[in-house]
Amino acid sequence: MNPVQEKRVAVDARWVFRELSGIGRYTLELLKQLGEIGGAFRYLVLVRDGERRAFVEREAGLAGKANFEFAELPYGPFSLRGQFAAARLLRERDVAVYHSTNFMVPLPAFPRRKPHAIRCICNVHDLIPLVHPEFTPKALKTRFFPVYRGLMHEIARRADAVATGSESAKRDIVSWLGVPEARIAVAPDGVDGRYGPGGEKPSARGGPKTVLYVGRSDPYKNLPGLVEVFARLVREGGVAARLRIVGSPDARYPEAGETARRLGVADRVEWAGYLDDAQLVRVYQDADALALLSRYEGFGLPVLEAMACGTPVVCSNAASLPEVAGAAARIVAPDDVAGAAAALQDVLTDPAEAARLRAAGLEQAKRFSWRAAAETMLRLYGEASA
Repeated sequence: MNPVQEKRVAVDARWVFRELSGIGRYTLELLKQLGEIGGAFRYLVLVRDGERRAFVEREAGLAGKANFEFAELPYGPFSLRGQFAAARLLRERDVAVYHSTNFMVPLPAFPRRKPHAIRCICNVHDLIPLVHPEFTPKALKTRFFPVYRGLMHEIARRADAVATGSESAKRDIVSWLGVPEARIAVAPDGVDGRYGPGGEKPSARGGPKTVLYVGRSDPYKNLPGLVEVFARLVREGGVAARLRIVGSPDARYPEAGETARRLGVADRVEWAGYLDDAQLVRVYQDADALALLSRYEGFGLPVLEAMACGTPVVCSNAASLPEVAGAAARIVAPDDVAGAAAALQDVLTDPAEAARLRAAGLEQAKRFSWRAAAETMLRLYGEASA
């Protein structure tokens, strides 16, 4: 048997929580593609417990895959006990390459001196608390900023390779962590096949137009700014519309709701909360436009998901978003309230402009695939284990 076939790659899936975040979705899609590709490695998938194991196995389609096995590690990636338990598990299971799909790794397994007995690959999706701590004022990473900064530098020093989703994020990793470009691989996110155009938009039957937002409420997302844009759209632009906000509520950041009440549009704002995959696809399909006016994004997956569903996009020109959107979206400065309102008004009232963006978005979304992202990771596994 080819000795390469005996090498084991551990993929840390403890980032898959009950409410899927972008990192949880990335982890599931990566595992799904690795399972479909097959290849020369055996995989050890780390999960928190049996319930998460069943979920990951089902959602990633890994049941019956002979080259996949699971290990339950009942500690979070940040806990001290978890750090040592993970390092011990990797040694005991003869792991050649460890891959964390988020920035934290079990540091005891990877001393500063290289080469390590086990190679380390780590995803760094963004460096928002480091580059713009003002955008995450209430996050633990910002409240304990010296610890976070020191930790990120330690991880960057010890990782054999770093993967990220955009050239913008790569530039930040080089500038702020000093990682050589040769050790960074850009592997953009993709769009799952379930994201596709639906039928007729509900607004075509005489209802209000729907402006959709998908994401968190952190200040870098600029959600209060989007509410201001929406208020201008309906009060000065005269557009009959509603703003649908999808994402888990966060009591730390009440500003968007306060802005809606102050500007008199609270009755036009719908807080949909967290939605599962099927519900999320449907709201993308039903929306007349997606608006993402972030001041920073490591990637910006909602832009691609909306495009794949045939929904026009208005997004900001910040960080990675121009890379993801290309020429298939209306792009504005994140704080240009008048410009963003005008762009949304064009999309919602000009059928030709909406059709143009819809067609361009469908083509743009085709350029991104989870298969390509997984193939990049496979290349990194191979290089690390050689």
